[in-house]
Amino acid sequence: MELLIAVNPDPDSRLPYLMRLPLGGGMVFRTSGTWPRTKALYCYPASIEEWPADPKIVERVGLRSCVRRGAAIDLILDRSRENRSQLVFTKARGRDAVFWQSPRTRKQARPNVRTPTARAAGVTDLEIIADSHEQYPYRFGGQQATVLRRALPCGDYGVLFVWRLVASVERKSVADLVASLTSGKLRYALAEMAALPSAAVVVEDRYSAIFKLDRVRPALVADGLAEVQVRWPNVPIVFCETRQLAEEWTYRFLAAARTWAESEEAALGRIMPGAREPAAREPAAGEPGLDQAPAGPGPSTAEVRAWARAQGLPVPDRGRLRPEIWEAWRSATSPGTQ
Repeated sequence: MELLIAVNPDPDSRLPYLMRLPLGGGMVFRTSGTWPRTKALYCYPASIEEWPADPKIVERVGLRSCVRRGAAIDLILDRSRENRSQLVFTKARGRDAVFWQSPRTRKQARPNVRTPTARAAGVTDLEIIADSHEQYPYRFGGQQATVLRRALPCGDYGVLFVWRLVASVERKSVADLVASLTSGKLRYALAEMAALPSAAVVVEDRYSAIFKLDRVRPALVADGLAEVQVRWPNVPIVFCETRQLAEEWTYRFLAAARTWAESEEAALGRIMPGAREPAAREPAAGEPGLDQAPAGPGPSTAEVRAWARAQGLPVPDRGRLRPEIWEAWRSATSPGTQ
């Protein structure tokens, strides 16, 4: 018995691999990876006819066991490391789904802790901007937060104050962190985020995971992380063990940054009553201030349309909004009217 992983010949498929199991007459799955090393892999069941006549094999491993147990298939590979995994048939968002997981990824998915539900920093309803290019973003479903999808100039999640981006968090898996570090992309990202008053990189794994890498030298990654932290010390890289804990940390960090921005603006109003713009503030030495926060992403047409309808203003169901609608929205949401 063998586990076969081949290249998916369908160029339009978002799942680049095919996996074949010697169960029954043969079972084929489209999958997003060759092994669930850092996270569970989504699989899509396919017919046996989808297996190509002349497959391009990328991995062929002997199987000591391939057994169906209830709604799962247990696999034991004939090798010393990364030899146990399981395909779990379940439901995701009301649809049938299959996830390929290993003991390590299963433990990460259930960290055996309960995250708190109390609102962070006393913020009743925190508005978090999720970058519109972020795939499978955090939902913050268990927290008192509202998620808006907009294009961010840097990072994956951010908060606004007086229409300025005052904080941003970049989300990384270990694989993404290593790829961006070795390619140099991480340095450009950190340089952009360092200009914000508050910014951080959150990693959905433990720091120890970088010393278990087998396709890149762990010392190279560790040295690279140390070097970028010395160069950009105001953008910490935080290892949070699991996706759930990384989401919780992101929520708390952004709420604290939003509260900080409010207190800074209030202090500015007391010290310099005539100055209403954050640009008048002098930041502390080595600390980006509100004056260095870039303009935040504006609202979408759909958001302004919903606001106008709530105010009783006539707007079309689709298409562009009239300039006076945008002007009314700016007047109602400008800092001087709050």
